[in-house]
Parts: sequence; C-alpha cells; structure tokens
Amino acid sequence: MALTAVALVAPLPAASAAAVPARYVNQQIDWKPCFDPDNLPPGLPAGGERLLCGSFVAPMDWHHLDAHPDITIAVSKLPATGTARGSVLLNPGGPGGAGRTLPLSFLSRTKLTAAEDLIGFDVRGTGDSTNLTCDGGHDIGPALDYRDRSPDNLSLILDTVQLAAQHCQQFSGVFGTLVNTEQTVRDLDLLRALLGRDKISWIGYSAGTWLGAYYATYFPNRADKFVLDSNTEFTTSWQQSIKWQPLGLQRRFEQDFLPWVAKYDSVYHLGTTAAAVETTYERLRAALAASPLNINGSIFYGVSLDRTVAWAMPSSSRFAPLAQDFAFLVGAVSGAMSPHTSMPAQLSADADPATNAAITCNDTPWFGGRQWLVRASGELGRKYPVAGYGEIEQLCALWNRPALTMPTPNGRGVPPILMVQDTHDPATPYEGALRAHRAFAGSRLLTVQGQGDHAVYAQTGNTCVDDIVESYLVDGKVPAGDLTCPGVPLPGPGMVAPSGTAKLDADRATAGSLAN
Repeated sequence: MALTAVALVAPLPAASAAAVPARYVNQQIDWKPCFDPDNLPPGLPAGGERLLCGSFVAPMDWHHLDAHPDITIAVSKLPATGTARGSVLLNPGGPGGAGRTLPLSFLSRTKLTAAEDLIGFDVRGTGDSTNLTCDGGHDIGPALDYRDRSPDNLSLILDTVQLAAQHCQQFSGVFGTLVNTEQTVRDLDLLRALLGRDKISWIGYSAGTWLGAYYATYFPNRADKFVLDSNTEFTTSWQQSIKWQPLGLQRRFEQDFLPWVAKYDSVYHLGTTAAAVETTYERLRAALAASPLNINGSIFYGVSLDRTVAWAMPSSSRFAPLAQDFAFLVGAVSGAMSPHTSMPAQLSADADPATNAAITCNDTPWFGGRQWLVRASGELGRKYPVAGYGEIEQLCALWNRPALTMPTPNGRGVPPILMVQDTHDPATPYEGALRAHRAFAGSRLLTVQGQGDHAVYAQTGNTCVDDIVESYLVDGKVPAGDLTCPGVPLPGPGMVAPSGTAKLDADRATAGSLAN
C-alpha cells in the first residue's frame, strides 16, 4: 500500500547560517584520504591519491528538524594545487547519481584544479550517504515487451508498473517522501557553510543541471559561476522534461550510431548502410522476443536490446562495445557461437534507481493514469521505437506523490549561468535545453554541433568547449551572448573516446533510470 501524502509545505526562505541550528553549522568535516596510500586502487589516475573524503549530518526533514533521525551526507574534496579561490560543487546527474569520485574526472583540467577546490558528494539516498531502497521494486516484470500492444500484455505491464510504484514507496518509508530536490539543495547549502564559503560554483551534468538550477533559485545570493552541461528542461516539470528523451535517443541511434556501424561493416558485418544495420537490429530484436537467450546466467530478451541501446547512446565511447555486443548476439541467435562466452551482465545498485524514482516522482506533479500511459507510449513508440514504447513504464504517473511545491527556476535574480548543450544529445535533447535557456533569464547557451555525447565539458576532449567553460568558471568572463563550438569526430572501432566518471554515472542513470 502506498504511503499517504505528507502535508503541503511552502518553500522555506533562503537560509542563512543563523537560521540553521548550531548542531549542524558547527560541524567539522573530518577530511581523510579516500584511498589507502599504501594500497591505491589499480588505474587510479595520477593525482587521485590527493582526493579527500568525509561526511556531515543533515536533518532528514528541513521543515521539521527534530521529527526524524539525522541523515549522513558523504562528500569528497580535491584540494586546489594552488591557492583556492573558491569551491566548485560537482554533480553527475541521474537524478540521484553518486558523485563522490567525480573530482577525479577533472584531474587533467589543470587550470581549474589549480584555482578551485573541487567538491564531490553523494546526494541523500544514494552512494555512501544515507541510502534509500525500493527493495527490488524496479526489477518487477523485466521480460515484458512494451512493443507488444495486445490488451493483455499492456494490462500486465501496467500492473507491474503500479506494483513497482507501490513497492518502492512502501519500502522507502518516510525517508522516501523526503528525497527530493528541495531537501537536497538545503543539504548542499549546509555543505557550503561547512566549507566556509559565502558562495559556491557548480558543474552539473544531465539531471545535475536541474539540481544546480534549483540551488541557484533557492539561494541566488550563494551562487557564483554555474555550469549546466547537457541540460534537462529544468524550467518545467520532470514529466515535460523527460518526454524529449525518446526523440533524442532515436535521433542519436538513426543519425549517428547506425551510419557509424555501417561505416565499419568490415569490422562488425552488420550491414553496409544505415538502413541495412537497422534491418539487422529489428530482425535480432524479433528473434530475441520470440526466443530469449541465456547469457552468462542472465536472460536477454528482445526488450533488453532496446534498453542496452538506450544505455549506450549517450557516449560515443560505447559505440564500439555496443556494436561488438550487437554482432555477438546476431551470431548467438544464428547458432554460430555459444551465448555463454562473453558479454558480462551490467549491474546497478538499488540505491541509484530508488533515489532516481523518488526525486523525479516527488519533485513536480505528474498527470495521467493507466489509459494515458497506453495512449502516450503508443504515440511516442510509433515515432521513436527505440525508447518511445517504453514510456508505458513511467511509474511516476502511478506514484502517490507528496504534496510538495517548489518555485520554478526562471533565472530572475540569479547571476548569469553557462549552459553547454550538444545538438545530438540523446538523453537530454537539445529541444528541451533550448526551451530552458529561453525561460531562464540571463543564461548563456554554448551549443556544440552534432557531437552527440551526453556530458561534454572535461569529458570528451573538446578543447573549444573546455576553453570557453574555464574562461567563465575560472577567469570569471561571462560570455556576452550565446556561443557555438564544433563537435569532435566520433572515434573509430579501435579507439576509446575520452570519458570520465561523470559520463559513466550520469549516462547510466539518465539513459537507464530516467527513461523508466
């Protein structure tokens, strides 16, 4: 049974240190090395040993400070190599992605790391912070194929979505109603105070743009230089923002991935044209729907193929592995090889999807119900089959949402922010970002032409983007207007595109959990 909605609460005023009890603001974060210097993890990049870890406590409910036990927020700090002029908070998105190791993605950005302390954190609900759980609720009905539009199958899918929503809310308890953006920005403003900063700067990817925009809205006088990269449409509801995703994933699949695979047909043997590769894909999907494969003990269904494609589209570094897996499956279905020899299963922790669901379902209202989900997913699926039919699995439309109100970000009173957006971003498409840019006063938009990666600054080797962002973030030079950078070329089959922890965290959460 779902939880009863909590009482309506109006947003608190922007908090000052005096408004927060002394037991919180007088904490000291006990910074210690994140890694044992005598036993550093393999592959740790040079300088990674400097990363410090700590934690602090925050109220579970900022509106009722003594009603519940405190929660723990895990944080990290990469101290500036020079004199630190400030602190930059980093968020990988999700929403709800763990970001404690995110500073490691910026070790090569020496201009940034010399001037600023880089701060990573795991938002409430996930990572090493106090965890939320759905107790496996997201794993209900994974084999159901949303392209099967028969009434019985659609009814069964809706039953599993309803059960997943109820299961998640039942097992997340009261804490689940308090995992939302409003509570999180108050955690972060407490962190700002504990860092001893009057203001903070920000780098947020994907859903980290939503969180950054809301922090700047709640605490405009605390916001310094905010970089929002690969933007959600943060000036509207989650429901309206997420609806752009099937379009973006389909465009990336058709215009970037399929031609790329065809270009390297000598490597993958999946078709010499984009149309031929797509035909191979549809035949493979139909074969898997009819007869699923057991791969290393995990069952791979037709719908699993769609989900794997959606997971891979945000980063060009995943094109080659996806094409290899695609070719492997074609061979396995044809009986040319054993389906038990490669392609390890991809695993994710329960805290990430549980936190993702709580934030997206709690933050802003959702409309619709069972019949609406059938109709909307059918319309989207006919346009964007890679992910559109999957919209029937939007459990937020069947969620018993707490009665929370938050101000819609509009940019008024906020210092100029810099938005970075690729025209082929699959997870947070350009159309939604452009609408957010137009609705957020004072924002500057840096458009990246056709690169397609989700998370661009410091993640893809685009020097044009990196230089403009650091001119703003480090030198304080606000662009006079909107700017454009060319995208970097897609890597070949034997190449690995530059990528960082932000891409791995933000992409998995956005293209996987955000789409569900």
